[in-house]
Amino acid sequence: MEQSRDIETLIELMARLPGLGPRSARRAVLALLKKRGALMAPLAQAMATVALTAKDCAICGNIGTSEICQICSDDTRANGEICVVEDVSDLWAMERGGAFKGRYHVLGGTLSALDAVGPEELGIPRLVNRAREATEVILALNATVDGQTTAHYIADALAGLSVQITSLAQGVPIGGELNYLDDGTISAALRARRSF
Repeated sequence: MEQSRDIETLIELMARLPGLGPRSARRAVLALLKKRGALMAPLAQAMATVALTAKDCAICGNIGTSEICQICSDDTRANGEICVVEDVSDLWAMERGGAFKGRYHVLGGTLSALDAVGPEELGIPRLVNRAREATEVILALNATVDGQTTAHYIADALAGLSVQITSLAQGVPIGGELNYLDDGTISAALRARRSF
């Protein structure tokens, strides 16, 4: 069955999105086509609008529609805590949890000599300047080699400041079963044990 080139292009573009392969993209496009008026047209309009209005926050790197995001402009969140995350998706995950009430610093990745990503590209000097007025910097980076290397670099860069440097706890997740966990997670949990 021959499809128009425009539809095929849409499927190819959708397949580039994280979590969607060619088959999932094809199903998504078919669902959109079936609901052109109710779903596809408003989605296309919203995407066009966001493409024009989306901006990186000048302070933390979050994505929003103004120069300063809602989190950075919220005076109730000015409690001296800065949570450092790798990407905006990590910030959004922290916000879904609802437990953190401070501000963020989005790195946009991790240090990588192979990819020519250094401290400047991640805004680490800007973080150091922000940390001068902070009481605590929480390193909420992924527990990967690159994430932990970046965390150590940031801790070293902040060492001369009078700011507390902490990291998220690591180990057994709530509801986790030991026989399904990898060796590194079990080791981290054992090292981070506390009184019961």
